[in-house]
Amino acid sequence: MTASAPTAVTEPDLPGEASPETPRPLRYGWLAATLAVLAGVAAVAWHATRYGHWIVDDAAITFSYARSVAEGLGPVLQPGAPPVEGFSDPTWMILLALGKVLGLFDQGMLFGIPDYVLFPKVLGLLFTAGILVLVHVVARQVFRRHAWAITLVTGLTLAAIPSFVLWVVSGLENSLLAFLVAGLATLLFTAVHRERTLTAKVAIGAGVLVALAALTRPEGLIYVGAYPIVLLFGVRREGFWRSFRFALLSVVSFGVLFGGYVLWRYSEFHRLLANPSVAKKQGLPDLLSVIRPGELVLYFGVAAIVVFAAVVIWALVKAPWRRALVALVTPFALGVIAYGVLIPDWMAQHRFATPVWVLGALAGTLAFAELLRTVRMRWRAVATVVVVAAAIPSLVGFTQHDEEFVQSPTVPACLIADRFGRGFNTYADMLGLQQASLLLPDLGGSSMTSRLELVDMAGLVNAPIADLTHDENIAGLRDYVFDTAKPTFIHSWGPWAGGNGISLDPRIDRDYYPILIYPDGPRQGDFVRKDAVSDPAKLKAVQQYAQTTMMDVEAQRFGDGLADCGATLSRGSTIPPRG
Repeated sequence: MTASAPTAVTEPDLPGEASPETPRPLRYGWLAATLAVLAGVAAVAWHATRYGHWIVDDAAITFSYARSVAEGLGPVLQPGAPPVEGFSDPTWMILLALGKVLGLFDQGMLFGIPDYVLFPKVLGLLFTAGILVLVHVVARQVFRRHAWAITLVTGLTLAAIPSFVLWVVSGLENSLLAFLVAGLATLLFTAVHRERTLTAKVAIGAGVLVALAALTRPEGLIYVGAYPIVLLFGVRREGFWRSFRFALLSVVSFGVLFGGYVLWRYSEFHRLLANPSVAKKQGLPDLLSVIRPGELVLYFGVAAIVVFAAVVIWALVKAPWRRALVALVTPFALGVIAYGVLIPDWMAQHRFATPVWVLGALAGTLAFAELLRTVRMRWRAVATVVVVAAAIPSLVGFTQHDEEFVQSPTVPACLIADRFGRGFNTYADMLGLQQASLLLPDLGGSSMTSRLELVDMAGLVNAPIADLTHDENIAGLRDYVFDTAKPTFIHSWGPWAGGNGISLDPRIDRDYYPILIYPDGPRQGDFVRKDAVSDPAKLKAVQQYAQTTMMDVEAQRFGDGLADCGATLSRGSTIPPRG
């Protein structure tokens, strides 16, 4: 017998051929894969330029905690504040804190862009690259020669979805969560495809990934069921008790890591849940939880979802790797369930759906590629026409969603930093107040720039208010504000004014002077305690400043919500009077 040169493995070119792997030389596979990943990331980055330097205000809450941790102050919103877990994304917060320690975040300008804008956006794009690398790993299992094409199509699909792109570069943890969930799906897919599901490496790896996901977003907990569910589909082959032991090992590995954090949380904050979870009153699923995922169908497009469902169901029945596809569809389904169970988010463009878009795009692309590989040539053309026709309404819808967001971006951090952080700093300076406090509902940009002690009207970073909000004790909340907290300044606006009634309570006229009252809706605006005003002339100057400069700031920030607000977000910075 003579030795022969080794050959690579690829799928057949002939439609309907049974074996997915036939010898054929593979050339430049790594280069094609790298280019596909880079092209996908570039497409996402190009789309992200539509959103300018926008960072959502909620992200800046985590920014403040990251600053405090990096400065050695511990998990507090501001220097001197009590420890309250006002963040829901410990892993993301740690990454931002490391960025500050390394001089990459919260320091100044990087390449002509404020680093509080650039660093989190670059992190989002890096995790997007990681997602596409994982996509390629999955595609290589069943489409060796054309895995690069699967990667490219998935990347371009994600780049077309405004909901995916804008939340990846919002400053929030969406990209990290999507990366971890994609990592879990990749682990399960490859394990099933290679028939290695019942190994300690897979069980422990799944548990660790789920723990990290749960430490990135609270709904990450739901993915603890992914590995046991996948094992359930193979229980006849593997045996129930053997499958049960590995499922238990996975749950235990999750519990060790996540449980360790919960123990630290309780010792540090004296709570078993993060403070935002208490304030938001997350409850058990109800009938609306079943209906709510329909929002994603309408957002993505009914025709595209119908075609997606048909192709994936076909692959689950016909594909030779259908058991591995189950391992991919399982975390996808859990992501959809999580979206339905979560309390509806007030932010635009479905920010809780990021993992759903990733796994849906991958599953749909894989299933369609299998369909093209299986059917005859004329049916390939028909299938392609159907997919393109279904995609057109979705692309039109995406364009509309994109334009809506550009015109009215979700609460920019810079609006809050200027209007409530720097603006109230200026109020305090004009009144000669060295120490003062501020009650308001927006704590992101304000916590980065304010020198005042902030009292969170929403309760995200304030434990007493979180408890009162959770118990729906609005009267008790008002009593706490006027009788216990007694903030120097109060700002109430939008739904908060009518919702908690603080600015409508008779005690506000008893204890406070109005600084700025908005003309529309329930009484809302800025107020200052009477005992903080030593000179009526100073109050009049503050009122004049509010009517001119602060209204100009609002007009500017609402008119250009995609802009940044200077090189740094430093504590104590102010906005001088204009004109």
